[in-house]
Amino acid sequence: MKIKQLFIMVIAMVIVVGCSGNGVKKTDVDEVELMISAAASLTDALTDLKNTYEAEHDNVSISFNFGSSGKLATQIEQGAPSDIFLSASSKDMDKVDSLGLIDKSTRVDFTKNALVLIANNDSQMTIRSFKEIDPATISHLAVGVPESVPVGRYTKEVFEHLGLWEPLQSKLVMGSDVRQVLTHVEMGNADLGVVYSSDAFISDKVKVLAESDPAWHAQIVYPGAIVKNTNHQQAAQDFLDFLISEKGQTVFEEYGFK
Repeated sequence: MKIKQLFIMVIAMVIVVGCSGNGVKKTDVDEVELMISAAASLTDALTDLKNTYEAEHDNVSISFNFGSSGKLATQIEQGAPSDIFLSASSKDMDKVDSLGLIDKSTRVDFTKNALVLIANNDSQMTIRSFKEIDPATISHLAVGVPESVPVGRYTKEVFEHLGLWEPLQSKLVMGSDVRQVLTHVEMGNADLGVVYSSDAFISDKVKVLAESDPAWHAQIVYPGAIVKNTNHQQAAQDFLDFLISEKGQTVFEEYGFK
């Protein structure tokens, strides 16, 4: 009888330990870390949104890979880990879409922007329009690399429309992303720079001289989508929904987005 009771107790202990182990594993599974590849111009707004979102979702932590949309698209193409792609241009999102790397059913345009001409706060320039730029009167103009940086692509479209792209070639200082363009002007390394209105909005070292006519360049929209090989489909979708919610849109507006 005693042997039988001892056997039953051992079995019961194994069951308890087994259940406890399963519980630990379940908790681990519930913990989600989202890796988001995002355009550099979204840095401040997304950092704010991350804090709000994580405070409301105890089991989710968010990490960002900020950079130019073109480079991010290439990284995703090369297999870099990412759950969500937030691009500053439709062209770069179209690229990864054409390669079958995103879940196209999740694609959504979540904000917009404008293109502005900026100068350092100490600048005495009185330019009031992109049309008034005279290559002979400036030493350096900071722009994004057109081939990989959306703001550079939009900038090139504007200057080509105005017949200024070729005359400005010897003056151009190329930035690897829009934040580098902003930094060039903040530090006085360039007389002028072209960035998004949201980038100028967050800087206290530059002033906006002019805003581009939207008809001079492609529409500046920010599409987001879930990367196809994500292991966190539901969490990724929930964060995308958060971006287009009233709370998310309010934050984007607070950082100068349209």
